[in-house]
Amino acid sequence: MDLYEYQGKQYFARFGIPTSPGGVATTPGEAVIQAEEAGYPVVVKAQVKVGGRGKAGGIRLAADAGEVRRHAEAILGMDIKGHRVDVVWIEHASDIASEYYASFTLDRSAKKHLCMVSAKGGVDIEEVAATDPGAIAKVHVDPVDGLSVDVAARLVADAGLDEEAQGQAAELLVRLYACYVEGDCDLAEINPLILTTEGRVHALDAKVSLDDNAAYRHPEWEEFAGTETLDEREVLAKEKGLNYIGLSGSVGIIANGAGLAMSTLDVVNQAGGTAANFLDIGGGANADVMAAALDVINTDQAVRAIFVNIFGGITRCDEVAKGIVEALGRVDLRSPIVLRLDGTNAVEGRAILAGHLSDRLVVEETMLGAARRAVGLAGGNR
Repeated sequence: MDLYEYQGKQYFARFGIPTSPGGVATTPGEAVIQAEEAGYPVVVKAQVKVGGRGKAGGIRLAADAGEVRRHAEAILGMDIKGHRVDVVWIEHASDIASEYYASFTLDRSAKKHLCMVSAKGGVDIEEVAATDPGAIAKVHVDPVDGLSVDVAARLVADAGLDEEAQGQAAELLVRLYACYVEGDCDLAEINPLILTTEGRVHALDAKVSLDDNAAYRHPEWEEFAGTETLDEREVLAKEKGLNYIGLSGSVGIIANGAGLAMSTLDVVNQAGGTAANFLDIGGGANADVMAAALDVINTDQAVRAIFVNIFGGITRCDEVAKGIVEALGRVDLRSPIVLRLDGTNAVEGRAILAGHLSDRLVVEETMLGAARRAVGLAGGNR
């Protein structure tokens, strides 16, 4: 679950990470009230879960109540990359001496947490990595050992932060690590982390992504869930207990296993198509699960073909075939299905499907062949 900037800053505050004083507003009048409390000058910032707010006119400086009201009127209701602005964050404007970058996330290949720090903040870290990779200092943190102030101090020095900022930045990194670990974050990022002209280091922005798998430990997350903008397909999938992520392509994907589902997305791309979703049905490919999966994909108006990719292990392909046949009787599909069965009892599974094949249900023996067929039925290559 991704948080809005203001929610991320509220989350940071729980761990003693300093931020600019400010408040949330949903109307121009509320914006003026929050500005009076924060103290002029202030910044009026659109709250959307997407980058590029500044270039879109979603971040504006205001020196008085009149400017706050005008900016809030202009920003509220604005569309930024398909995201409507319903909330603005009003915060006291900071006099910035330097901008830095800091983040924690998980490096799965190293099986450790990864901390990145750079003296080049305020721009996309991907851009810095591409143009000046040496400007990013990194350290892997063993979860058993945690992050000490000494390690954090060496990291900010290696990153080339101003000497005046290094002590405060190291202490802030330790707090950010606590937020990341104890707060069960997938990502805790500050960009920019700033040094003010008064010599104070604090977070000017907050990007926080929470690990949904840890929600049972955090009943307080309910307040965030209420403001989350969810994909309608993902809402339906969640109601049906499916592991689903909506994408923007035209080939619907159903696979049994997260690794196979990811590989299926790749092979569809290799065949020249684009996936409409990630959907892992795990080992439960029975009629109920298949019907639920097909129902969710069927609601996506962009889907032109459905690729069902099953590799039988513990899950037997003949049982999958029975489930598909029964599911087809329950769901009135708009799009044709291309099915690939392999593994345990694949031959028996194909035999069960033989009497049901048509231009709406096609079986292919190989993964690549099925992908190419599905892409073709969806309208051809990109």
